[in-house]
Amino acid sequence: MGKTTSAVNLAAALARSGAHVLVIDLDPQGNASTALGVDHRSEQQSVYDVLVADLPLADVVRPSTEHESLDCVPATIHLAGAEIELVSLVAREQRLRRALDRHLADMERPYDYVFIDCPPSLGLLTINAFVAAREVLIPIQCEYYALEGLSQLLSNIELIEKHLNPELRLSTILLTMYDSRTNLAQQVAQEVREHFPAQTLETIIPRSVRVSEAPSYGQSVISYDFSSSGSLSYREAAAEIALRGAANQKDIH
Repeated sequence: MGKTTSAVNLAAALARSGAHVLVIDLDPQGNASTALGVDHRSEQQSVYDVLVADLPLADVVRPSTEHESLDCVPATIHLAGAEIELVSLVAREQRLRRALDRHLADMERPYDYVFIDCPPSLGLLTINAFVAAREVLIPIQCEYYALEGLSQLLSNIELIEKHLNPELRLSTILLTMYDSRTNLAQQVAQEVREHFPAQTLETIIPRSVRVSEAPSYGQSVISYDFSSSGSLSYREAAAEIALRGAANQKDIH
């Protein structure tokens, strides 16, 4: 539903606008690592070593070829077995959070944004992401089945918030793969906005060939075709996220 695509392109857009950004790839397929031009062959140290062997996050952070302000913690195929290996470990749901908190505390200039790209199922890897995060961003495809899994996901987020991470909240919904020619896309968009008026971004990501092509070149759509509709939409969505973040900071202070 555009999880990896959205994580990569929002991260690239924010980095280009001056933010210091990290993408943590938690999907064994490593698609975010590929799209950010980061080597994730099986012999590379990766987020797997952080979760299972307590390797410091600093040892596996790699610069992305995308932008000098954008880093990536790659995923390797070893992550596929991490679900099973994590079961027997102490504080198995907290491992990513502890590693990330330690890393941010040690940094001279901490990241402005950290995106964690989750695998497509709710296992221990995704739970580690939910425990490490403060906010959840959900990309929703403007298609028929898109809303079906949403209520299940929201109840999972609620459970995590209740038992493991009281700071967690659903902050952002991004409508993706929008085809303005279909009534269905318009209906889905309208329904999502009705249910989540505060969380849903104004910007909608259109269905776009350029967005689909970019990762195979190890790039975000923003580098691949800066003036394309997909690039423009992700840059607008990133600007919205940045503005919301600035408003929240003002409320806190």
